[in-house]
Amino acid sequence: MAIPGPARIKALSDAELPEDIRDNKDLNKVNVIRTLANHPKAFKPWNRFAAYVIGRSELSPRQREIVFLRTGWNHQSDYEFGQHRIIGKRAGLSDEEILNIARGPDTPGWAPEDKVLMVAADELFSTTDITDDTWAEMDKHYNDLQKVDIIMGVGQYTLVCMMLKSMRVQLDDNIEGLPEI
Repeated sequence: MAIPGPARIKALSDAELPEDIRDNKDLNKVNVIRTLANHPKAFKPWNRFAAYVIGRSELSPRQREIVFLRTGWNHQSDYEFGQHRIIGKRAGLSDEEILNIARGPDTPGWAPEDKVLMVAADELFSTTDITDDTWAEMDKHYNDLQKVDIIMGVGQYTLVCMMLKSMRVQLDDNIEGLPEI
């Protein structure tokens, strides 16, 4: 799948980036950052929150990526799913597990603690709530801080998917997008 049409808000060139973003070579490589940098006043506080969700939450990197990938899949975001396919592999997910995240939580082989992450993401996507049964399953595997981080992860990446799709942020060169399943 591809982004349907040209970018609605352009990704800034190196010369156009605010200095603090331009000087951060780890941050400024991707089109999502280059696009959101058009609005520095909103970008800075959003980026602080995003940095917590993606790198410092109470979930393990692997658990976070299951949540982010399932959220990207639910929103059918080529950019989000594709970017986190790469990050997910670094977090220890296999290619088959990443495809199975797209296939859904009922795909055989998931450990209960992984499956419930996808079920929670699906429920939040469809109803903005988590059922009592799913919450009870989360209680078996995650503490309260981790449960808050699951919800914040889905919320953060729902926001990101909305921005990516609405602004038609173009795929970076190394991004595959959504898998065919």
